Amino acid sequence: MPSTESQPPASERREALKAVLAEARGCTRCPELAATRKTVVFGAGNANAELMFVGEAPGASEDEQGVPFVGRAGKLLSTLLEEVGLQRNDVFIANVLKCRPPGNRDPLPIEIENCQDYLHRQVELIEPSVICTLGNFSTKLLRGDPTGITRLHGQPEVLTLGRRAVRLYPIFHPAAALYTPRMLATLREDFARLPELLAQGAPEQPPPLAEDELEQRAELSGPVGSASGENRNADDGPQARAGDPSTEQVEPDQLGLF
Repeated sequence: MPSTESQPPASERREALKAVLAEARGCTRCPELAATRKTVVFGAGNANAELMFVGEAPGASEDEQGVPFVGRAGKLLSTLLEEVGLQRNDVFIANVLKCRPPGNRDPLPIEIENCQDYLHRQVELIEPSVICTLGNFSTKLLRGDPTGITRLHGQPEVLTLGRRAVRLYPIFHPAAALYTPRMLATLREDFARLPELLAQGAPEQPPPLAEDELEQRAELSGPVGSASGENRNADDGPQARAGDPSTEQVEPDQLGLF
């Protein structure tokens, strides 16, 4: 694997991730989501995690508590992790959308487009070796391909997302097992491969950008500005609107695992 000496240290990446969180909390790019959300659910976990999970969007409980996967599907996710020797504080968990769609409807294409840069910046700053996509929306987004989760689950592949090469590993969303019990065995089989994938480490990384490319990229990226299937009713969590001065008090655990 190429040297990572030119990469920012972990402490610098954590601070950058907090800055992205601050942008997300003020996001109004998707007017309906900004108007109806209680909390921006940015993500939570180990900011230096080797393993990152990406789901679909917050459900009701997540919208209340500001933390992803805190409902029934989240409890199942924790159980499945424990069965392979992992804990939630070993991983980082995020969603494609950072705001709950009203009524837990599916994310709209424009919402995914508006919000995807937050996720890509999370990947860039966390630097996971393995990204486990949960369900169709995250799998299709990160693969850039419409192939569904039924055909792809349990099949890892190496992909480059931005400047980070990862082992992408699609599996069914835990909520699927809550509504279709026979899916639980499939989920367990797919989870069982995670230790093996993690033991392989990160795939070979793309060459680092030259200094002039880095400067050009910084000029083009700027602030994200604003944010904006799998039965998220199973992922059912103090109310804060974007720009509300109480937001920091309401969402203390968003990235409390830093």
